[in-house]
Amino acid sequence: MQAKVTIGFKAGVLDPEARAIQRSLQGLGFAEVEGLRKYKVIELDLAMTDRDAAIARARDMCEKLLANPVIESYTIDLVD
Repeated sequence: MQAKVTIGFKAGVLDPEARAIQRSLQGLGFAEVEGLRKYKVIELDLAMTDRDAAIARARDMCEKLLANPVIESYTIDLVD
């Protein structure tokens, strides 16, 4: 089973890299870009068949290593 974890900054947390990308796009003539959020995606191949257990394990991984729960939020999607 594959778990797809999407991690991004929580609302209100400054993301200088996203801001730099937005400014660069605007500088290239894409003036319609009024906001931009950047995410990182981690795909985990899990040797598990129980969906609830897989989500729980992926959540544990996020809380312990993959995400900083103080400033980042994450979503977990399972792909069969």
